[in-house]
Amino acid sequence: MSQLPPKSPLASLVSEGTNSRVEALDNLSMDSFWLEVENIKQSAEAEQEECSLADLKTQEEGEAEAEWLQDAGLSELLGDRGSDSDNLVLLSTLTQTQAAAVQRRLDTYSRSRRRKNKHSVRDVRDIFGVASSEETAAEKEESNPDLLWQNLQTTNAQRKIRDNFSSVSETQGYSCTVRNPGKEETFNMDVAYSEQAAVLLKGSFLSESRKLKDGNALTKFKILKGRLGVTRIGDLSAQDMKKIPTLALIELTALCDILGFELKRNKAAKLKTTEKRLFGVPLNTLLENDQKLLPNTKVPLLLQALLSCLEKRGLETEGILRVSGSQTRIKSLEQKLEREFYTGLFHWDEVHQNDVSGLLKRFIRELPAPLLTAEYLPAFAAVQNIPDLKQRLQALNLLILILPEPNRNTLKALLEFLSKVVARENNNKMNLWNVSTVMAPNLFMHKGLPNKIPEGKEKQLAEGAADVVRMMIHYQDLLWTVSSFLVAQVRKLNESNSKRYQFCDKRIKNLLRKIHVDKDKVEKNQAEPSKIVKVHASLLLKDSLEVHLNNATRVADVLRQFQKNLYQNGWNIVNTVNLLKCNNSTECTNLFLYEVGGNIGEHCLDPDTYLLDLYHINPHAEWIIKQNPSFPRMF
Repeated sequence: MSQLPPKSPLASLVSEGTNSRVEALDNLSMDSFWLEVENIKQSAEAEQEECSLADLKTQEEGEAEAEWLQDAGLSELLGDRGSDSDNLVLLSTLTQTQAAAVQRRLDTYSRSRRRKNKHSVRDVRDIFGVASSEETAAEKEESNPDLLWQNLQTTNAQRKIRDNFSSVSETQGYSCTVRNPGKEETFNMDVAYSEQAAVLLKGSFLSESRKLKDGNALTKFKILKGRLGVTRIGDLSAQDMKKIPTLALIELTALCDILGFELKRNKAAKLKTTEKRLFGVPLNTLLENDQKLLPNTKVPLLLQALLSCLEKRGLETEGILRVSGSQTRIKSLEQKLEREFYTGLFHWDEVHQNDVSGLLKRFIRELPAPLLTAEYLPAFAAVQNIPDLKQRLQALNLLILILPEPNRNTLKALLEFLSKVVARENNNKMNLWNVSTVMAPNLFMHKGLPNKIPEGKEKQLAEGAADVVRMMIHYQDLLWTVSSFLVAQVRKLNESNSKRYQFCDKRIKNLLRKIHVDKDKVEKNQAEPSKIVKVHASLLLKDSLEVHLNNATRVADVLRQFQKNLYQNGWNIVNTVNLLKCNNSTECTNLFLYEVGGNIGEHCLDPDTYLLDLYHINPHAEWIIKQNPSFPRMF
């Protein structure tokens, strides 16, 4: 398991923060972790495989940057001049810190190519319009009006954050926050994390180290809801979600740059072919086979069966997950499942619960590539080195968004189950730390990723891995959220693609025109305090619902109005069976309001979204009431 080496003045702070957490964790038992490591080694001896904390050899300079640019959707910048309108569209959505992160990788890639005496690559100045060192900042902005407009927006966002923190320090009399365990804090997702970090560092805003001793002492965070509500993973269409990983990767890199960490990734793992059908099969292959039986399956059927069995009979079992089942029986059960699982002849009631938990951990370990992916496993492990808890969660949030969809959905199902185990702590004697220490080796150790752990680092790396798992379990509701600033970037990407956005070189004249147009839009929106719109429910009703919007109208209000008028107005119900739930009460139906079209593909709206604000952002969208097939809002 790798660590991201500090490379900035924050190094001492990182060391201090990490050491303090390690000292705090000294009081917590790591026996479960090392016992689990021993069990893994024993189970692997039969196959003569050695598991280790994962840390592949990192790539050479230039090679890593090239792969990064490809993963970030900017591969065309690596070649000669050509059609790069798609790159310009993406670049036009980036914040100042994100653009700087891209430029830094291009610089490094260019230097490495020159050293190798290869043909010339694109000059960074050709992409971002960066002027020579002799030019003034004003000349730079004048030559690129979009950059100036972007900087103006960024400056306003930074000023807003700085003002918020200034008011806190003035009233409390100090420049850094002191986190009180158990006290709820807000988690801002409206402004890019890297921009927040840049503002905090400029103001010498450094959080004190925390000693986390148990789940109850972990800081509570509440997502700061704007007027557009909160977007969860699964609320966006598949097409829009495809844009999120590249944006999240750029933002994660920018955040690491600001914090002084080098984001290193492993090379993509080469998966070995297998004749098995369940264990040791790539997630994609497993899901493809499962979807032939049950379309729209997002979590492997075997994992669902294992978790369901444990939830029914294992949550009350003392030491579940920690107490190992019989390795001989587990191996035998694995072979039996390979033969009988898809036939429906396998009887779960006959299996001992500790053997089922052993099968669960074995399933995760036997995946050809780690569940957290070979590429980003070092980054997950290195999250522990970030001294501030909120920034650690920001990094984890972005890493989860980067994961391939099958990995992300499988991880979500696993973490939800682990939360249920922790919730029954009084009966099963498995608290949050116990569960984390048992599961960490199964997530962070993989037989396909050999590694020599630096002498004397075993304990620190083990505790760090367990701490990361603990954060993923405890804060999973927060981590499975798509930040508002990422959704805004997706909207801008969609708008730019529809208009085939091109950078213009009309200098300040066009900039002033743009400011004037945007000002007119704002004034028009402010002069339009209400609006009558139509809400459709074509799959449920033949009629549309006319809704009068004002500044206080929320999605929940529209859904209540829809339910209230459903029968009073004698509307013609198209599908009564699917609509009526919970003893014929529409109050219990899984109805949601969707935003469709315009600058978004499809977006399941938060009940607390203010619709007039949303209308001003996306006036060309349709609003449709329908049932969410993935209710509850994940699987």
